[in-house]
Amino acid sequence: MIRDEIKKIIQKAAKFHWNIDLELDQIKIDYSPEGFGDYSTNVAMFLAKEARSNPMETAEEIADEILKRVQDDTIEDIKAVKPGFLNFYLTRGILQNVVAEINEAGRRYGDSSMGKGQKIHLDFVSANPTGPVHIGNARGGPFGDVLANILEKVGFKTLREYYVNDTGGQAEILGHSIIGDEQAQYQGGYIEELRKKISEKDPGKAGEQGVKIILEDIIKPSMEKLGIRFDNWFSERELQKSGKVDKALDLLRGKNLIYENDGALWFRSTNFGDDKDRVVVKSSGEKTYFGSDIAYHKEKIDLGFDKLIDIWGADHHGDVKRMKGAMEALGYKDKLEIILTQFVRVLTEGKEMKMSKRAGTYVSIDDLIEEVGKDATRFFFLMYSADTHMNFDMDLAKERSEKNPVYYVQYAHARICSIFRKYNPSTVLRTSVKNAKEYAKNANLELLEHETESKLIKQLIKFPEIIEDVAKDYQVHRLPHYAIELVKTFHKLYEDCRVIDEKAPELTQARLALVRATQITLKNTLDLMGISAPEKM
Repeated sequence: MIRDEIKKIIQKAAKFHWNIDLELDQIKIDYSPEGFGDYSTNVAMFLAKEARSNPMETAEEIADEILKRVQDDTIEDIKAVKPGFLNFYLTRGILQNVVAEINEAGRRYGDSSMGKGQKIHLDFVSANPTGPVHIGNARGGPFGDVLANILEKVGFKTLREYYVNDTGGQAEILGHSIIGDEQAQYQGGYIEELRKKISEKDPGKAGEQGVKIILEDIIKPSMEKLGIRFDNWFSERELQKSGKVDKALDLLRGKNLIYENDGALWFRSTNFGDDKDRVVVKSSGEKTYFGSDIAYHKEKIDLGFDKLIDIWGADHHGDVKRMKGAMEALGYKDKLEIILTQFVRVLTEGKEMKMSKRAGTYVSIDDLIEEVGKDATRFFFLMYSADTHMNFDMDLAKERSEKNPVYYVQYAHARICSIFRKYNPSTVLRTSVKNAKEYAKNANLELLEHETESKLIKQLIKFPEIIEDVAKDYQVHRLPHYAIELVKTFHKLYEDCRVIDEKAPELTQARLALVRATQITLKNTLDLMGISAPEKM
């Protein structure tokens, strides 16, 4: 990646000029604002302390060192600006090379070996199997799915798992609801459907049967509609039967982190920053969800996973400290990452939609997909940072115009496809070559000199860099925003430059190579997001 090349250039300059050994991770490279080059860094401010100089002088010295001794074919110019920033300008040659590289790489564009085959376990959605999936729980679905896609693209191995809470109090409450006694809490059309299928009068057994039916007939089909696949559906009930919960708690007991009080077993979570200790086994002998969670996470580490990523709804924020504390107690302090997705409101005609006929008291993910489709549902969920509340504008998601971001992005892909459908290279380019990849490979890319062409190529360059950034910080919302910016720049090219010009066949060939590189990058982006890339609209 070009950003990494710039880091290496800076690293060499620091070594040559001051004999300072910089780690690549110490060098932060950002995209420059328009008019200030292509990349920028504040590394001179850090180096100034080591070099015992002021940041501006240090920046100027780095620029001179690179241009005189380190320069390769990547950097056209470097400018030092106050108070000590360095702005890098890329050569036209490197931009043209990128177009050729993308055409050659195709679906592999953006792949890297950053992950080095490390194993990452992702637990997401994992809503209680006591009813249809709420939009709040479902929000973590596209997030976890896309994060796994990205991690795989950069060389990690992933396992996507749905943790099924199929035992305990919630399952029993479901049983009471199916029976219809005074302890019933769940309501809605699905409860009526369950009553027709379950004749059991014992609430525990009715709940157990109900959980199985809901999982198979409601939750799994909902996930399929949302375009989400899980590698495994993990049963809490089976975990408890295996004896692994007892073993995990015994391990903590051996560290004096489990104690008995009022007949219950407690974990000393206050030792790890929690506001109070937490029950892991009730006085009745029943394991709590937290007790099972400890064993669940321990098992994943025992299976050889290098990292565990849990994606939870915001209503679980109170569980974070205790779970991280338990991991630390087990000796796995840095192995667990917990991401919380904030609440969702669905708006139609400016008003909040609150009721679902089947779910009873909330909007289910099926309701949303039925109204706006899978692609719009995923795109809108992904557009927002996980830690922000979101208003899902259903009317906008249905709109077939540039105001609707998913329509805007998909339309660009369809427009590109129409270019290749409409113009046959054998007639327009006076060549026997009929394969887009072949004529892109043979194009004279030095003809791509227009300012808008350069801007589009610079957007294409960002793709693998953004992918690696997301793999590091899990900010998945960067991907749909990148798609929007890429499409915006492509539409500008379509307005500013005549892609097909029979009077200029070589320029046409070069521009078609650029358009194909754009199509590849956009398709790869949409594929990672689990969103279709239509050829016609």
